[in-house]
Amino acid sequence: MWSRTSRTWTRSPPGSAHDKGNVTSVPYTRGTTGLCYRKDLLGYTPDSWNDLLKPRAAVKGKATMLKTERWLFLPAQKALGYSVNTTDKQQLAEIKKLLLSAKDGLLAYDDTTFGDRLRSGEAVLAEAWDGWCPTDDKRIGFIVPKEGSDLWTDTMVILKSSKNKEAAHAFIDYVLDAKVHSWVASNIFYKVPNTAAMAELDPALLKSYPALAMPPEQMLKGESVVDLGDAATAYTRIVTEVTAG
Repeated sequence: MWSRTSRTWTRSPPGSAHDKGNVTSVPYTRGTTGLCYRKDLLGYTPDSWNDLLKPRAAVKGKATMLKTERWLFLPAQKALGYSVNTTDKQQLAEIKKLLLSAKDGLLAYDDTTFGDRLRSGEAVLAEAWDGWCPTDDKRIGFIVPKEGSDLWTDTMVILKSSKNKEAAHAFIDYVLDAKVHSWVASNIFYKVPNTAAMAELDPALLKSYPALAMPPEQMLKGESVVDLGDAATAYTRIVTEVTAG
């Protein structure tokens, strides 16, 4: 817990890979990735990453996947039963093969406008970060596939080179105030790992964005995305090959 003052939060996970125990970083928001879909147009409730990777006829040409490297990989990794952090060459080859086979069924690789595509009906299914799925539109739903997903945490840190560390500490402390941190969640629609802040959220907002109400125990089932080190180049190469053309 943040010891600067009395501010507290519920961590997820108990310290990130780069900062065990959250000693030098403070969790700001947290989330996961899943399937965002048009309830009225899809004709069924998706429950698997294969709904995106091996789509039914009604979905072909009307689905999008995230194009950021680690998240473009994620559906295939989980569908094949592999870690989101795998560096195994044989597994990466299988993941690439599956991603290439899924390409023909996609409308686009899209990190930013998939919500608009779903609202307009141009897309009926999209891989999406939970906070970006516009479930305030009652026609749109969000689900974490049965094969599982990721768990990411955005954090706040103070640079070693900071000229005013006292002010930086004060700002972090301000953000962790329950009302302020609650304002963050209600404006960007991502959960914050702060129990008091989450308790401040308007029940109507939780109804419009049910992913905000996802309990911590469900969140913690997600696999944390960690730095791949030198292996990251293999991911970059595969993504370039998959998305080219």
